[in-house]
Amino acid sequence: MELHDVWFVLIAVLWTGYFFLEGFDFGVGILTKLLARNRAEKRVLINTIGPVWDGNEVWLLSAGGATFAAFPEWYATLFSGFYLALLIILVCLIVRGVAFEYRAKRPEENWQRNWETAIFWTSLLPAFLWGVAFGNIVRGVKIDKNFEYAGTFWDLLNPYAILGGLVTLTLFTFHGTVFTALKTVGDIRMRARKLALQVGLLTALLALAFLIWTQVDSGDGKSLVALIVAVVALVAALGAIQVGREGWSFAFSGVTIVAAVAMLFLSLFPNVMPSSLNPDWSLTVTNASSSPYTLRIMTWCAGIATPIVLLYQGWTYWVFRKRIGTQHIAEAAH
Repeated sequence: MELHDVWFVLIAVLWTGYFFLEGFDFGVGILTKLLARNRAEKRVLINTIGPVWDGNEVWLLSAGGATFAAFPEWYATLFSGFYLALLIILVCLIVRGVAFEYRAKRPEENWQRNWETAIFWTSLLPAFLWGVAFGNIVRGVKIDKNFEYAGTFWDLLNPYAILGGLVTLTLFTFHGTVFTALKTVGDIRMRARKLALQVGLLTALLALAFLIWTQVDSGDGKSLVALIVAVVALVAALGAIQVGREGWSFAFSGVTIVAAVAMLFLSLFPNVMPSSLNPDWSLTVTNASSSPYTLRIMTWCAGIATPIVLLYQGWTYWVFRKRIGTQHIAEAAH
């Protein structure tokens, strides 16, 4: 296997890790409107992800940085063609981080309610737009002979990509609902279980349609295996949450995300951005990659730094592993 193939796999792993971790992160943010009934329950939801949300976003920075260094042509075409969509996501992530940090700085109800509304929308929009973006990457976009994006923003809003956005939105919400059931106690835990079943059924319908569409359009035998794993894991997650096994349900919903992302990258390879105008104008792992020397240096750096990051983030989750409930929320939040 060539180094550019290795880095394609590594970038796929980074995006998978990001969607696995930030997926439940976004889902919990969405639940602040869908599940929480009062201010105390909103604080419980926010506190479940409070120690980890910023660490989860490191995976996005790593995926973007790795793409820039390993596949500069891919990075340039992607960020120029998807500029508006990615800018919206970036603004959402900035506002979301500010909302987490500043929500409790003042005790006024309007102040806290406005930041909670910001958390909801800045969780919902990226959850949807990431699916739209990856749907277009797999489907193919208008790339000309100079490897430049020749379409418009509205070209990205096609039926396949919109369906992909709805899949990531519902899948992340389901993932976050299961995570909430795993991390809370009391009434909010019971309602999270019930909501997880409802969201999970909708997710299953949308995901099945999207993955079958992907398989028919650009899949092969390997992507078919990933599709089957994703579907089986989602069904298992629904079964586990129904009998109250939140840990198993969260693990299976995570496997669903991993298998679905793997299927998208398997359908994409060896392209990194197919051209819908002419297949010969597609960006591939070969014509979009950096020099072998650059890839060798990156491989050594990644081999040293990645285990340290994984150990540190794993330790963070271990420290904050206990469940919380409204009884743990002090009356005087400020």
